[in-house]
Amino acid sequence: MPRTPKALKYPRVLLKLSGEALAGGQGSGFDFAVITKYAKEIKEATSLGAQIGMVIGGGNIVRGSQISKMGMDRVSADYMGMLGTIINALAFQDILEREGLDTRVMTAIRMEELAEPYIRRRAMRHLEKGRAVIFAAGTGNPYFSTDTAAVLRAIQMKADVIIKATSVDGVYDSDPKTNPDAVKYANISYKEVMHGELGVMDQTAITLCKENKMPLIVLNINEPGAVLQAIRGERVGTLVS
Repeated sequence: MPRTPKALKYPRVLLKLSGEALAGGQGSGFDFAVITKYAKEIKEATSLGAQIGMVIGGGNIVRGSQISKMGMDRVSADYMGMLGTIINALAFQDILEREGLDTRVMTAIRMEELAEPYIRRRAMRHLEKGRAVIFAAGTGNPYFSTDTAAVLRAIQMKADVIIKATSVDGVYDSDPKTNPDAVKYANISYKEVMHGELGVMDQTAITLCKENKMPLIVLNINEPGAVLQAIRGERVGTLVS
């Protein structure tokens, strides 16, 4: 049984990664050096006793909402996006296990030859045994984002926090990539995020967080040690609560 030391403010975590994060600077596909760096950080966190579940987007392969705008049926496009998340989950599982972390992929769409079907109690047992769990295929339903899937799984797993790892070091009042005068929030409420349409997560996901009082930390995945700092409760990124 893994340790759960008092040093960890958030012993059970749902980590949300975008598919683009797996591509590094390439924009699409996989940057295995970057993924290995993420895997090492996750391994370090679990070695300190953290229980980590993950949801990974599929944007580095296919984004359903985008191809539906090109004329494809939205339902079919979203299912393609779900399959992209499964490909990412399998890739990340392989690298995590190379780092010595026992990992399970659980899918909302049944495909037993590749991964376990999502069963809540089994997923919780994997976490309790110190295994990382990657939740793939979103919610299994079209029209719902992987952000919504991440919040849903966090609630079901009784996670202590959701960490949304992005390419930006927190939540700003405008896009810091285009506005050099953008102001970063250290703390912000769900209501402020919703009313300001700040793009932290889609409205369905933020509403789920608010209704279930699920704290959300937004941080930069490319800052070394940021995820572990957040799990310890240190000041990093932006806390939405």
